[in-house]
Amino acid sequence: MITGNFGKYLGIPYLFLDPEYLNKVNFTSFFIIGAVLSGFTVAFHITCYISDGHRFSFVGALSKPFTKFALNNSILPIAFLIMYVQQIISFQINNQYGTPQDLMMDLLGLFSGFGVFTALYFIYFWFTNKDIFKYMVCRLDEKLKQKVRVTRASAMKKLDIARKKQVRVDNYFDYTFRFKKVDDHKDFYDRQTIIQVFDQNHFNLVVIQALILAVVLVLGIFKDNPAFQLPAAASSIILLTILVMLAGAFSYWFGSWSGTASLIVFLIFNYLAGQDFFSKPEKAFGLNYSVAPAEYSVENLQQLASPDSIRKDKVITLNILNNWRKKFPKDQKPKMVFVTVSGGGKRATLWAMTALQTVDSITHGAVMENTALITGASGGLIGASFYRELKLRQKLGEPIDPNAVDYRESLSTDNLNPLIFSFLANGIFLGLTKFEYAGQNYVKDRAFTFEKELDEITENMLDKPISFYRKPEAEAIIPMMILTPIITNDGRKLYISPQPVSYLDSEILSVPDYTDNKIGGVDFRKLFINHMSDSLRFLSALRMSATFPYITPNTTLPADPSIEIMDAGVSDNFGLSTTARFMYAFRDWINENTSGVILLSIRDSPKLGEIPPQQGQTLIDNITQPISSVYNNLENFQDINNDALIGQATAWLTQPLDRIELQYQSDNSYVPILQKMDSIRQNNARASLSWRLTTREKQNVMNNIHSTRNRAEMEKLKVLLEKPVDNNQ
Repeated sequence: MITGNFGKYLGIPYLFLDPEYLNKVNFTSFFIIGAVLSGFTVAFHITCYISDGHRFSFVGALSKPFTKFALNNSILPIAFLIMYVQQIISFQINNQYGTPQDLMMDLLGLFSGFGVFTALYFIYFWFTNKDIFKYMVCRLDEKLKQKVRVTRASAMKKLDIARKKQVRVDNYFDYTFRFKKVDDHKDFYDRQTIIQVFDQNHFNLVVIQALILAVVLVLGIFKDNPAFQLPAAASSIILLTILVMLAGAFSYWFGSWSGTASLIVFLIFNYLAGQDFFSKPEKAFGLNYSVAPAEYSVENLQQLASPDSIRKDKVITLNILNNWRKKFPKDQKPKMVFVTVSGGGKRATLWAMTALQTVDSITHGAVMENTALITGASGGLIGASFYRELKLRQKLGEPIDPNAVDYRESLSTDNLNPLIFSFLANGIFLGLTKFEYAGQNYVKDRAFTFEKELDEITENMLDKPISFYRKPEAEAIIPMMILTPIITNDGRKLYISPQPVSYLDSEILSVPDYTDNKIGGVDFRKLFINHMSDSLRFLSALRMSATFPYITPNTTLPADPSIEIMDAGVSDNFGLSTTARFMYAFRDWINENTSGVILLSIRDSPKLGEIPPQQGQTLIDNITQPISSVYNNLENFQDINNDALIGQATAWLTQPLDRIELQYQSDNSYVPILQKMDSIRQNNARASLSWRLTTREKQNVMNNIHSTRNRAEMEKLKVLLEKPVDNNQ
């Protein structure tokens, strides 16, 4: 992880090389990393001692056996620590623009945390070894032998193995920092002593595990307090520590059968999970889950998208379009703008906000004024929805500047720390705390944590039901916004909007008299009308549209059969397919009332990227390539399909259609220092796909709007919006 060989494009190495605590990378954040890394190292030593200590049975005859074993077992931890420090120095110098003083404080924090907690652990071992062997071991050992037969049997078995499979050791390193010769005249095979050593260290294992779980429990209870939200890397290390210690426990209890026992336990847990024994559904806040579930069937979907329903919904949206038209002079036909924003975690959020602020500023507000609809996916919609909210508040008279850079900085703050820790804590302590929203009670789970963080970075402006936006959208004060997460059961889109939008299921250029067209989506409000769909929290809608795999949980909705929601980017990461359906549904009105359509695409990836060369295939590559190829080319598939849809639009739009694409990509044609190659991802200067960005990545994203290509696209957009078109033309 720390060298970038695992998860570099997801930004995983940055969590360790640039840990944030309370939105700062400093002495404290590195102190926490050092502390939990110390615990992981001790867990490593304990597990090694339990698993392989019997191969060095002479250690059992020494004073302070565990201390000396750990000292001689420290080659890997020390090598890792040296490499870790080297990577931190390289990363901080090359990417964070920190001062040497800052770097020294970071390293001091790491060493302080590691040193202080290592000292505490070994002070505990020093005194417990002495006390147990002098005063308690006989009574403890007798109780263990009476109550836990497998412990004694396992120890005796290890003793037999030790006699046969000893590793030759001539010298060992003592805690006096000198090499000592192994004394062959000691009785290394005293049964009672060896059993006591095993039992005593198993006791230590239990104590340390209990301590770690107690810490996680305390932090989990108060996880909503930012002070208790550990850096994401620290949470990951704690989880690994627990797993390592469990491995040691299995090795001790089951000996050579530990692998088999682990497999059996895994199969049992897997079976129970399949029976929903551990089922903890993440809910959409605002919905009523206590009433009978909605029918989710082909028949009901067809009824919700019936011709009569589509006709009624079109009338409502036509009124919105007419109100949009009234904003412009009667003798001039305006350009209609459709804004589409791509997903891509935090970088897409910041990129969408930066792009919208810039284009709206240089056109003096014309972009948002001319925009009729905003669609997209994931992080991009978070940025776009925040900017739309700022414009709404400005129009309602609040003293606010939607283009202030402070809003970009707020959006770019870290969301990953609380999410990762919530993932760790909620798995054990889910259900301890609840909250109320719209008269319903919900568990404070990972979904709650994500929305709480989302609410904070958007400065508490988006915490409202989706129905709040019905009136300002209907009056065309702000553009319509349609969120389109995916239903995992069948891949259909879930259309979330305060307006009725069943017309999005109108088939584009369908075959006459063909009745088996597949319903492509479902109107959320209509499907869950009996579940208070208008009360859906807008933050929950954004969360459902931004379900990042493994980090943000899939949302379960009250339907029969139960349905789960995934990220909108799975189907269309760019929002163009939804826009094409909208244009088709209102093509006659658009042809009559506008001078043309502008598709403004704000995407966080280059559309015409380099074609990667074919590399040598390993056996693993040959096995995984069919799946990995589909995943890696998902955006290419979507681009090809979207281009075909937009190309078809020119056949039923009589007015011109222009495409403007603002792309976040590697471009060294501006401010080269900000595009300095990343020390981890050396062949890719783009920001990582994550809910957390480094300082370099934030600057990189925000300054990319000034690239040569994006400047040309913005100039083209400006000319299109400034050119008046007479109604007689």
